[in-house]
Amino acid sequence: MTGYGKAVVTYKEKKINVEIKSLNSKALDLSTRIAPIYREKEMEIRRTISKALIRGKVDFAIWVEKDTAVDATPINGALIDNYYRQIKDIAAKTGIPEPKDWFYTLLRMPDVTTKTDTEELDDEEWQAAQKAIDEALKHIIEFRTQEGAALEKKFNEKVDNIEALLHSIEPYEKSRVPKIKEQIIKGLEQIPEVEYDKNRLEQELIYYIEKLDISEEKQRLANHLKYFRETMKETGHGVGKKLGFIAQEMGREINTTGSKSNNAEMQNIVVKMKDELEQIKEQVLNAL
Repeated sequence: MTGYGKAVVTYKEKKINVEIKSLNSKALDLSTRIAPIYREKEMEIRRTISKALIRGKVDFAIWVEKDTAVDATPINGALIDNYYRQIKDIAAKTGIPEPKDWFYTLLRMPDVTTKTDTEELDDEEWQAAQKAIDEALKHIIEFRTQEGAALEKKFNEKVDNIEALLHSIEPYEKSRVPKIKEQIIKGLEQIPEVEYDKNRLEQELIYYIEKLDISEEKQRLANHLKYFRETMKETGHGVGKKLGFIAQEMGREINTTGSKSNNAEMQNIVVKMKDELEQIKEQVLNAL
C-alpha cells in the first residue's frame, strides 16, 4: 500500500499540481487538501481515488500555481479617486491637514486592493485537473506495483526458509522415539527392585509418542505454505488480507509443533520458523 505519485499539468497561465501519498491501513483512510476552485468536485475526486487505490492511509493534495504577473491583485483606481476627493473635501471643511503621504493613506483604505472577482471552474480547466489526477494515480500505482514485486520476492524467500526448516526437523523427529524409550527404561532401572510389564510399557510408550506426534502439524503447515504461494499469484482485491489469514494459520501449526517438541534441536528450528513467519506478518500488512 506504500506509494507516491505526483503530476503537474499546465492550463493557460496556471500550473495544476497533484500529489498523492499512501501508507499502510486496514481500510481506505483518505485525507484531502483541495484548492478552493476544485472544492465542488471533491466527491468526484474521492470516488476516483477510492476506486483506484482501494486501501491505505492516503493523503491527496491538489493546488494551483499562477503567474505572479497575471495573479497580481489589481488596484481599484476609481475607488482611490473617490477616496481622494472625499478626504480633500473633509480637509477643506474641517481644516484638518491633508495627508503628507497620499499613496500610503489611500492604499490602506477599504477594498482598494481587495479582489472582488471569484473564479469559476469551467469544463476545460476541470479536464486539465482530471488529467493531473489520473497521471498522479498512474504514478502511485506504478510505485505500488514495484513495491509489490519486491514484497513478493521477500515472501517467497521467507516461505522457502520455513519450508526448508520444516524438512530439517525430520531427522530429529525420527531419532527422538528410541531416545524417549531409552530414557524411560533407564529411569526405571535406576529404581531398585522395580518390576515392570514390558508389554504395558510398550503400550504407554505408544500412547506417549502419539501425543508428541507432529505429522499432522507438518502436513497442515506444508499445505499452508503451498496455499500462501498460490494466493500471491492471485489478482484482484483482498489478497493482502487473505495472506494475513494464512500467515495466522501457519503460526498456529508452528506453535503446536513447538509445544510438542521435547527435543532441543527441534525447538531451535521452531524458533527460527517463528522468526521467519514474524517477518512475513510484518510485511503482509503492506499488501493489498
